[in-house]
Amino acid sequence: MTLAAPLDLLRQARARFTQREIAAHVGKDIKTVRRWEKGETPCPSMLEPALRDLLHSSGRPKAGAATGDAQFRFIDLFAGIGGIRMGFEAHGGDCVFTSEWNDFSTKTYRENYPPGGDHSLIGDIVSFPAEEVPSHDVLLGGFPCQPFSIAGVSKKNALGRPHGFECTTQGTLFFDVARIIAAKRPAAFLLENVKNLLSHDKGRTFDVILQTLRDELGYEVHYRVVDGQHFTPQHRERIIIVGFRGQTSFSWDDLRLPENGPRLGSILHRTDGSEPVLPWDHDRFFDHASKRVQPKYSLTPNLWTYLQNYAAKHRAAGNGFGFGMAYPDSVTRTLSARYHKDGSEILVYQGEQLRPRRLTPRECARLMGFPDTFRIPVSDTQAYRQFGNSVVMPVMREVARIMLPHVQTLLAVETHNGSKQALSLYS
Repeated sequence: MTLAAPLDLLRQARARFTQREIAAHVGKDIKTVRRWEKGETPCPSMLEPALRDLLHSSGRPKAGAATGDAQFRFIDLFAGIGGIRMGFEAHGGDCVFTSEWNDFSTKTYRENYPPGGDHSLIGDIVSFPAEEVPSHDVLLGGFPCQPFSIAGVSKKNALGRPHGFECTTQGTLFFDVARIIAAKRPAAFLLENVKNLLSHDKGRTFDVILQTLRDELGYEVHYRVVDGQHFTPQHRERIIIVGFRGQTSFSWDDLRLPENGPRLGSILHRTDGSEPVLPWDHDRFFDHASKRVQPKYSLTPNLWTYLQNYAAKHRAAGNGFGFGMAYPDSVTRTLSARYHKDGSEILVYQGEQLRPRRLTPRECARLMGFPDTFRIPVSDTQAYRQFGNSVVMPVMREVARIMLPHVQTLLAVETHNGSKQALSLYS
């Protein structure tokens, strides 16, 4: 992700607002906005603050969501800081329900998605009744990976007793996904997890998930591992599972995955004077006066010595463990939730005379594909944990793009069939 220029910001705004709304906000007429968007006239740099303000206002949902113009309704389970939500809002979705148990993540979530309309945000989903979840078209969830206990299933089979997903998944967080799908029957769902879910417990965990979604709940299911490095300069493989309530022509081949993704230099703070001044960051991460990243992000002498010695020890033993030095032309290792401890998986090179540094939380946000309008109201430690646990947002946006035509087709067919059925009652 590159830092947003005025035209980039205009394109972001057009994903959520009409040309008329943008024109009214920046004090221009619609024809001028149209010419900027088509490239007929340059989008002036003076618009950058106004466009950033527009993107931050109204809590980021697509304009119209509060007026009933949303194209579909969705819920956001195990929401974290809303990376999956943002990807689906970019295509006209209206989030009507959120669950996130972590108080620090909830603080960040509320700061970036102020409550409005009929949306509600609850804590732990485990004790929440499925029937009280609002009706929705798409269920989203980045559920944690847990082992499933399948003890007793074979015995129940032998006795001819039913078991189903309530037996095989009870006590896991996936069970809560399954019970809500069973109760609310959304047109589609998207579930995200680490790549290792495929091999977890010798593949048994994933087998139970597929059996539950396909056989027990009756959904058409597709899954694929997608690497975030197509969209941001980070090697981050995650499995994405999507399902539909009816038969579709969905294909992963429709994904648009750029072959040559961005490099680290595109998300680093700019030291040439062009780093944008974000009112919500001020100089927290970057000193605009000196045009330098704040010194606290450079490793201390003791930590840098320790990491070098640790890496040397493992090299001598023939192991690959050690820090990951990153350069402007690099694609980094995967950002983890433990990044706050020593930053060792991604150390930014600062020249031979300087010790390397950690990414700042703002750079971590960019590494995950979040726009600069995304606010970071928590401590650095919590921010590192949140971004390390999040999703690469542009991946979610791209998957949403190829899912939604099939969702809309299913909804249209069901509406048509429902209308025919209603007509037959009065014929």
